[in-house]
Amino acid sequence: MELTRRQFDILEALATNKTVLSQRDLEKVTGHSLGSINKTVKELTDLGYMEEGVITNSGVNALEPYRAKRAIFIAAGFGSRLVPITFNTPKPLVRVHGVRIIDRLIEACLEAGINEIYIVRGYLGELFDQLLYKFPMIKFLENPMYNEANNISSALVARYMLSNAYVFEADLLISNPKIIKKYHYQSDFLGIKKERSDDWCFRVEDGIIKEEKVGGEGDDIWQMVGISYWNEADGHRLSQDIADVFASPGGKERYWEQVPLVYCKEHYAVEIKDCKDEDIVEIDTFKELKAIDKTYDV
Repeated sequence: MELTRRQFDILEALATNKTVLSQRDLEKVTGHSLGSINKTVKELTDLGYMEEGVITNSGVNALEPYRAKRAIFIAAGFGSRLVPITFNTPKPLVRVHGVRIIDRLIEACLEAGINEIYIVRGYLGELFDQLLYKFPMIKFLENPMYNEANNISSALVARYMLSNAYVFEADLLISNPKIIKKYHYQSDFLGIKKERSDDWCFRVEDGIIKEEKVGGEGDDIWQMVGISYWNEADGHRLSQDIADVFASPGGKERYWEQVPLVYCKEHYAVEIKDCKDEDIVEIDTFKELKAIDKTYDV
């Protein structure tokens, strides 16, 4: 049985918090009105999905189609803006305060119960083997085109793994692992609400991404964070759309997320997922790395 949005939000809150939540608690956590919470709790109780403020085993089973099952890390690029350190080390393997950048992302996935993990590698790809000592569940996908195409070539390699899957830019420094969620009602992309941005950003209407662009201002602008989730249907659709865009004139130069958000956007309704500046940082330059970790400032 497919859940309504309110049913999903309540069950997800109960499953995530793993404690008894009152209807007042659920109102605060989900953002739904107390009246709608009361009605939906009755529906879920009648269905056997919750009992006395606690999710049942049947409720957990009802959430299963919405569970993130795998994670894809796009990690094939050179990281030219982080020169000189990337001459010898792929950017995701650069250490910040002694910990590799990608480690924190992988640990956030494992914490969310996502154990099927793929890394698309290219530049100095053999150096990623070191991750297997700590994370033996990792599987590698080889991108032989990383030096001649944009990151759409990595998505092309992973295109059959995108259902119920997170896709990560592998060079994001995460400090709040709770932004990686176990359950998702539909496909979504992380973003940070901004009054103005000079970076890649989204224009959002009613919680749905309507446009991806560089720079913007206003109440509907969210700065893009390179973490997204794709449900089962959208993942299947992406496998064909990525191949089609890649094969089109100029397709090799595209960024992979432009497939669902620009070139084939009529096929998708992608939600915005809120995160904060303090949750995650993209280290773009060696200067920014030195500012975060003083051991590089020598």
